[in-house]
Amino acid sequence: MLVLLPPSETKSTGGAGAPLDLGSLSHPELNPTRRTVVDALTALAADVPASLSVLGLSERQAEEVERNAALRTAPTAPALERYTGVLYDALDVGSLTPAERKQADDRLAVASALFGLVRGVDRIPAYRLSGGGSLPGLGTLRSVWRPVLEPVLAVDELVVDLRSGAYAALAKVPGAVAVRVLSEDAAGHRKVVSHHNKAHKGALARALAQAPDEPSGVDDVLAVAEAAGMRVEREGERALCVVV
Repeated sequence: MLVLLPPSETKSTGGAGAPLDLGSLSHPELNPTRRTVVDALTALAADVPASLSVLGLSERQAEEVERNAALRTAPTAPALERYTGVLYDALDVGSLTPAERKQADDRLAVASALFGLVRGVDRIPAYRLSGGGSLPGLGTLRSVWRPVLEPVLAVDELVVDLRSGAYAALAKVPGAVAVRVLSEDAAGHRKVVSHHNKAHKGALARALAQAPDEPSGVDDVLAVAEAAGMRVEREGERALCVVV
């Protein structure tokens, strides 16, 4: 099983790992594109006003540009510890047992505008780059990543896609199990959840990482979610809805 997570705009600082080594990352076939994007982002960081404009940041976020400038020299941390925010708080890898953490590293992967796809153990620096953006000289990140990332994600195993829209656009995964989150009021009316959507997807990712038996189909995912106390419904052959 492969569970695809979105990244987060926020990242943890520091890290105990050596500087970025693309050769150490999973999916080495992505390295030529990773190198191209890293080079473009670090080159852009030499011009702070241009970086703020391209990345959609304010002047108060200039430290994000400094992070990008230091991509090749900054310390690294495992991907599942680098990304922070609502989804990753719910995932809470720090509280997993050693056996569960190994399962998380094996089963979970993070979509990344900078690296394409990273596994839990891949050591990466802090950075700022959004999946829906573009880089000078490269164009949209969707056009950069899709040709190389889609073959990597054409795997012969269950894929549970928890990515948000901008990151799902980086590569289509035909046959993946799509998951959405809806809230239901007392009258039974449902609407799309925005902020808390991330928390529920993080909780589902945690449950899938903890499952003693690795899920191999939609029914298995449904059973794992229900065992974790989640209310989940099937929506067609390859889709699930978490109702909150």
